[in-house]
Amino acid sequence: MILAILKRLLMLIPVLIGITLASFLLLQIMPGDPASRAMGTRASPEELQAMRELWGLGKPLWVQYLYFLHDCLTGSFGISIFHKQPIITLVAQRLPYTLAIVGYSTVIALLIALPFAIMAAANRGRLIDNVIRQIFVVLIAMPPFWLCYVLIIWLALGMGWFSTGGVGDGFLVNLHRLFLPSLVVGLSTAALIQQSLRAALIDTMKADYVDTARSKGLRGYEVFLHHVLPNSLISTISIIGVRVSWIVGGTVVVEKIFSVPGLGSLLIDAIVSRDLPVIRGLTVFFAILVVLVNLITDICYALADPRVRLD
Repeated sequence: MILAILKRLLMLIPVLIGITLASFLLLQIMPGDPASRAMGTRASPEELQAMRELWGLGKPLWVQYLYFLHDCLTGSFGISIFHKQPIITLVAQRLPYTLAIVGYSTVIALLIALPFAIMAAANRGRLIDNVIRQIFVVLIAMPPFWLCYVLIIWLALGMGWFSTGGVGDGFLVNLHRLFLPSLVVGLSTAALIQQSLRAALIDTMKADYVDTARSKGLRGYEVFLHHVLPNSLISTISIIGVRVSWIVGGTVVVEKIFSVPGLGSLLIDAIVSRDLPVIRGLTVFFAILVVLVNLITDICYALADPRVRLD
């Protein structure tokens, strides 16, 4: 297993190089001068020239890429134009809030999806199964930004149970303040997990080893807890990994609406202020997070199912 993990880590090197190259070229091929796009139309020729020299825009494209790759390898990801700080410093300040929403929403999704998936699978084809399936289909179809405003109007402004946004000091305070943004992300994630787990439960119930367990005199709940549910959850691991990868980048709009100072808000602010180094640096950082989440998911899947090998 250790050798397989090391092999996978080595295979990620060309992937990460491709990510840095793609993010670098995407901003280069945009029409107009990068310095003009960053500084705006009111910048003087001297300011534009200083910005070009700072970014090395007068040098060959491959030299500019090597500078950018050096910033990525050293961990600085460049210097923000607006904040006048290394991008890695901004990331370190805001990453905990994004990771908090990722973890919080995943827990919420599991708490919602597991009981409804079990209930639907146990009543397959009945009215309750059809109702649950339709409810979660609606949840998938709901745009996150629309759901944000619905929950703010209903639970924050109407009921007064939650704040409309922002963060505070202390674990319990932030646990309360981050509930609504995490709930928005968790609902759409729960819908996919519920559908996947329901299908896995139904397939597992038809397996021969389940019939064998029943024939040995095990009670229904014992068969379910010790045989059906554990084997069904294995296939759900991949779904959770894919959704966590989506959550990493999908929190952008949610963070901005709820005024959470995470990486998503930083990215939107950088786009508005035309802070190109931050846009490029965050693009690479988000991609690295997604790659790492996928690797961890594969490892967890292999540990949960001994039949799976990491190649």
